[in-house]
Amino acid sequence: MQEHSSSVKTDAKPHRSLFERLTALISPEPENRSELLEVLHDAHERNLIDADALSMIEGVFQVSDLSARDIMIPRSQMDVIDISKPIEEWMPLVLETAHSRFPAIEGERDKVIGILLAKDLLRYYAEESFDVRDMLRPAIFIPESKRLNVLLRDFRANHNHMAIVVDEYSGVAGLITIEDVLEQIVGDIEDEYDFDEEEDNILSIREGQHGPRWRVKALTEIEQFNEELDTALPDDDVDTIGGLVAKHLGRMPHKGDTFDFEGLRFEVLRADARQIHVLTVEKLPPAPADQGDDA
Repeated sequence: MQEHSSSVKTDAKPHRSLFERLTALISPEPENRSELLEVLHDAHERNLIDADALSMIEGVFQVSDLSARDIMIPRSQMDVIDISKPIEEWMPLVLETAHSRFPAIEGERDKVIGILLAKDLLRYYAEESFDVRDMLRPAIFIPESKRLNVLLRDFRANHNHMAIVVDEYSGVAGLITIEDVLEQIVGDIEDEYDFDEEEDNILSIREGQHGPRWRVKALTEIEQFNEELDTALPDDDVDTIGGLVAKHLGRMPHKGDTFDFEGLRFEVLRADARQIHVLTVEKLPPAPADQGDDA
């Protein structure tokens, strides 16, 4: 009897922790990922995990779905220094923007020759002979299609903080930082130089499949949105774009939610269990006129 009992214990499956059971559900197939997210949302509703934890887990999943082109700072919005000009001409930009790193160009934006760390400019005031070129760090170039999860791994492995994004013709399309990627997971990372300026609420990004495209903060007033994008979204019941999206969906929006409304395609780019943070908005082409009316 004892030998039989021992055999039963040996053959029994070991108890798996909740983490192990959740991990077993993770799979490249979308349906398994959706199933896992449903479990996590249910756990949040039963107060087993908090909103911040849920948001970060969702962010981890989203990072593997997004590419550099989705969150990069467009070329037109890049703050760069032109080392073909005297330092005195671009030093005010360095002081005004207070970035820690600047792409260094030589005459034109497609000619990025390195990255200048702002702290290296301290030598300009301490040394009699100072050559900006000697201060430049190598620039890292990546394609627009590079997945954010791969980019984050490269950033960590190579100790880089900034990459220049190039298009299929090797032209500069924009730039992306490790902070931009991490914000997809943990939310906005604000420092003492970040300002919530109204003009930053709507940022034009690379044109989408159907038309012009913007990255929009959810707290953007509908009135400002209508004025800048020449639209006529209703603002009778809600004041912000985030509020309008939540009203249209009839629930708290999740990352990845996409829908068409008033000739626009909305996609929730960043959100947590409590609120939306950032969306992308793309103008759709006008619907074709009903040919039957001409008969």
